[in-house]
Amino acid sequence: MLSLDDPYAVVYRQIHAVTSPDGEAVEILERSSCYGGGAWSLHHYSKGPLVISSRSIGEWFRYLVRSGKADLDLASSKRSAGIESVIVTEDEVEITYAGLGGGGVGATVSRSRAGDVLRSTVSESGGGKVGRGTIVLPRRERIVIGVDDTDSKTEGATWSLVHNISLAVDRPEARYVSHALVQLFPVPTKTQNCVSTVVEFAALPGKADGMLADFRDLLELYSVSENTGMAVYRGFDPSPLMDYSQLCRTERIPYDLAVETARKTGAEVVLDGQGLIGALAAIPFCARPIESVRPEI
Repeated sequence: MLSLDDPYAVVYRQIHAVTSPDGEAVEILERSSCYGGGAWSLHHYSKGPLVISSRSIGEWFRYLVRSGKADLDLASSKRSAGIESVIVTEDEVEITYAGLGGGGVGATVSRSRAGDVLRSTVSESGGGKVGRGTIVLPRRERIVIGVDDTDSKTEGATWSLVHNISLAVDRPEARYVSHALVQLFPVPTKTQNCVSTVVEFAALPGKADGMLADFRDLLELYSVSENTGMAVYRGFDPSPLMDYSQLCRTERIPYDLAVETARKTGAEVVLDGQGLIGALAAIPFCARPIESVRPEI
């Protein structure tokens, strides 16, 4: 007869905390192993006083929150679970979840055993009890990589190459967490669809250089274009590049403008081929894969 090791634990695959430089804002990224359970959490957690916004992107559930503590005022079926506190220190982020009944199970064992959790404490949960769980995560920063022009008229596809490279370079120091295709203005020099690609990593501060070097090496090895562009943005909010991106999505722009935009916004130019124009334009659509494929928004 089959048996289950732990029939009431559905453990999250990964949980990460990406923080703003001042530690006032935190994006909690939870990689679920059960979409239905993650969707239930999204509904209830989003009502919490610390949550600024929330969304799901595939298997990832993301909560933009304020650091601090809050009274959840839990109520069965209305607000059954939530994020009770988010404490940011120099190197770590401590998150406390609370929930009623099954929501308490999610708040405790399901998250305490997730990948990349440093340590945790949990209370009893399930039934009619209020369960609480605290997890401690390494404090991470956002690394955004934009790429364009890796293919030719006869072979290649930038979005697939970039995804496969990202999977290959994923590591505890720099976790691959999102991918988006970005529709650009169809210039005459396009390969086919005039789409660039952006990927996002949640990285330990000062620990992403090895990943970026490996990413560049693989990109240069497998690109079939001589005009590949690669740009990197290190920062919590890549929106300073949005005006430039929207311009690239509505008209043809000169290469010199891309170079000047990189200088002004602090984006790092890693590969300076003509594809740099689209690589930079992809960056502000990090973790926005639905909006990014539309010709205009």
